[in-house]
Amino acid sequence: MKIVIIGGTGHIGTYLVPKLVMAGHEVTCVSRQKSEPYTSNHLWKSVNQVTIDREKAEEKGDFGTLIKELQGEVIIDLICFTLQSAKMLVEALSGNIQHFLHCGTMWVHGFSEQVPTRENQERNPFGEYGINKAKIEAYLLFMARQKGFPVTILHPGHITGPGWLPINPAGHLDPEIFVKLAKGEEIILPNLGLETVHHVHAEDVAQAFINAIDNWQNAIGESFHVVSEQALTLRGYANAMAKWFGQEAKLRFLPWDEWKKTESPRNVELTWDHISHSPNGSIEKAGKLLNYHPHYTSLKAIQEAVLHYFEREGIKI
Repeated sequence: MKIVIIGGTGHIGTYLVPKLVMAGHEVTCVSRQKSEPYTSNHLWKSVNQVTIDREKAEEKGDFGTLIKELQGEVIIDLICFTLQSAKMLVEALSGNIQHFLHCGTMWVHGFSEQVPTRENQERNPFGEYGINKAKIEAYLLFMARQKGFPVTILHPGHITGPGWLPINPAGHLDPEIFVKLAKGEEIILPNLGLETVHHVHAEDVAQAFINAIDNWQNAIGESFHVVSEQALTLRGYANAMAKWFGQEAKLRFLPWDEWKKTESPRNVELTWDHISHSPNGSIEKAGKLLNYHPHYTSLKAIQEAVLHYFEREGIKI
């Protein structure tokens, strides 16, 4: 099968592209510039690499046409962030493809209400990113159900793996948190540390895309969560990582208004985004319809990423 992946040299594509080649598919990878995947693999030699600057092509109005001309039977879009971008592809590809897969996000749900959150719950997104991705999802599902456009939407959580730092127990990306936990030093968490984060290894995201292609009859016209089996509370996450390092976690808690005074503006912004969403997604639907069964727990995915970071930076604990 001829498969075109838009944005295929990123973290998901690093795992997805070789799996598709190994399964016997003819793969074309579209990216803005020639770049290497996070992990080298000889199977990339079999991939047709096409350079297209999506932003510039969309400004000219011909991005959809350029993708259509690649004659893919299956199109995977990993980097669509606006409704207009989605519409451009749908209008160009309608009637010309067998399957279109869009990478969404757990952020389409907004605040967690009943958990674990299921795909059929009402959407209440907030923030530009979540609102835009929810609009894309609503449009694509409308086109599937009313116009027969063969779309599947996959909503990953916090993607991680070697080369991609995980959201840490404080809800941001500063790796110093892991160093402190490894040394048995104190870390400060917001509130009571009971908000949640829900990670997923990039390899499991790749698994979900492949399973959606293989189970297209169950996948078309549907959206699915792609996360690990269980979310983590911030304090549970910190305790588990400290134990993994052979330490006992030394945790201190501060109310949000006090905690944010201890961090940089960027860390505060990221933490607020994560704890206000507190994702906790169910994968029951993906398991039943796509046979999706993540190989990694949240902690195993995080630990692999952190170990890779420590080795790369020469951090010895």
